[in-house]
Amino acid sequence: MKIQTLIAALALTVGASAFAQAPAAPVAPKDPLATPKIDQRQANQEKRIDQGIASGALTQKEATKLDKRETKIEADKLAAKSDGKVTKAERRKLNREQNSASKAIYRQKHDRQTAAPVAAK
Repeated sequence: MKIQTLIAALALTVGASAFAQAPAAPVAPKDPLATPKIDQRQANQEKRIDQGIASGALTQKEATKLDKRETKIEADKLAAKSDGKVTKAERRKLNREQNSASKAIYRQKHDRQTAAPVAAK
């Protein structure tokens, strides 16, 4: 009986030491300049503008105005990154700008102004 207890204790010790020596997975530090959600949203809004031009839902004047708005958001994003870190406040500001731009895209695409559809390239 004592031998069985000794064997069990030895097995637990060996098993526990194997877990203790397992290397921890390296945790990559979060990039303070990463803006994946903002980047994806910008790409989506650019596609919406391009689709509006192609379908004729956006006139050239409307599209130009919306593109200028997207260019300003990009400039603001680069300005936020310029100091080496995009803060929560800067992310909120960019998100508010994108919300406003998204609503403007929707409004312009759904107003009664139309242009001749542009053939796909």
